[in-house]
Amino acid sequence: MFDPFGDFETAGYLRNTSAEKDLSIVKAAEHTLFRAQLPVALTFLAKCSTIRYEDFLNVHRLLFSGLYPWAGQDRAAVLPEKAISKGSIYFCHPLDCHRAVEDGLVRAQEKGEMSSRPGFIMGLFAYGHPFLDGNGRAMLLVHSELCFRAGISVDWTCTQKDLYLQALTLELESPSSGHLDTYLRPFVGASIPRARWQAAVNVMPGLDGVDSKAEAAARYADPEVASEYAEFERKRGYRSI
Repeated sequence: MFDPFGDFETAGYLRNTSAEKDLSIVKAAEHTLFRAQLPVALTFLAKCSTIRYEDFLNVHRLLFSGLYPWAGQDRAAVLPEKAISKGSIYFCHPLDCHRAVEDGLVRAQEKGEMSSRPGFIMGLFAYGHPFLDGNGRAMLLVHSELCFRAGISVDWTCTQKDLYLQALTLELESPSSGHLDTYLRPFVGASIPRARWQAAVNVMPGLDGVDSKAEAAARYADPEVASEYAEFERKRGYRSI
């Protein structure tokens, strides 16, 4: 059980508003809330002249504040002393969440990379991993808006969750090798109207928040954790953030 706060028995999964401990109930509530708030989040993004880190955080708040009191707050604010990992993958240090996501946002909007490297941009968002839960759904909406502004779209309904996650894992391990761009390339096409997004997102596979690999949290002060994190960062070889 992912219990980064260490208070699962008293506060439930990730300190949810009902202190619910049954993960299946929490995930069902999470997905129901996501679908209900989807139009609100999409409308908000469409009105942003430039999408900034604060807007990225606000998308998460709009989607999940009905379930998680910390929704819209990043790991630097909520859990700054712990490393978050999934399998062999370490996400960035909490103090680097802002820089990693902002790097992706700036590249997508100012450097013309969105149309040629949508997978690389998604990889930066995923590495930033600013939230304790709901990262995939929040970054999907932001990424879709950025694609629209770049004149492209990704047909996520045709992707396969397991293959996507495999490509994403390789992207996180080696972000300059084009793994996620290669996987997404067959699904990239012309931009589609925003009005069609909600219907498409609602039928996408893998958006129920249930993943095959559970996340883990551990203190950076643990020498073994610090060593593993440093080794993962070295292997990434990406230093521009």
